Amino acid sequence: QVQLVESGGGLVQAGGSLRVSCAASGRSFSSYAMGWFRQAPGKEREFVAALSWSGGNKYYADSVKGRFTISRDNAKNTVYLQMNSLKPEDTAVYYCAAKTRNGNSDSPGSYDYWGQGTQVTVSS
Repeated sequence: QVQLVESGGGLVQAGGSLRVSCAASGRSFSSYAMGWFRQAPGKEREFVAALSWSGGNKYYADSVKGRFTISRDNAKNTVYLQMNSLKPEDTAVYYCAAKTRNGNSDSPGSYDYWGQGTQVTVSS
């Protein structure tokens, strides 16, 4: 069983930066691929970024490529999402998720465990 707790969300002006974190419980964190997704009101949950268990392979949605950076610290059981040059359209609840089996990194259905989400609001 894995429990995920996000933190670091908040209100930021357009063009600003924010880093959200996801702390995981469980001894097998370092063996899981991790992902970040987001969901805006009235929209479906969408893929943001993912990385492999080692952090060596990273994947990004086109909409955030070059602005967001995903990373992990396996010693701290934590995954991060650094968000720069934020836009109002980045406003959403951001969720981290753990993937324990094979599957597409950009598909929510590939992930087994989810956090409760953290709100990120970007004002114009």
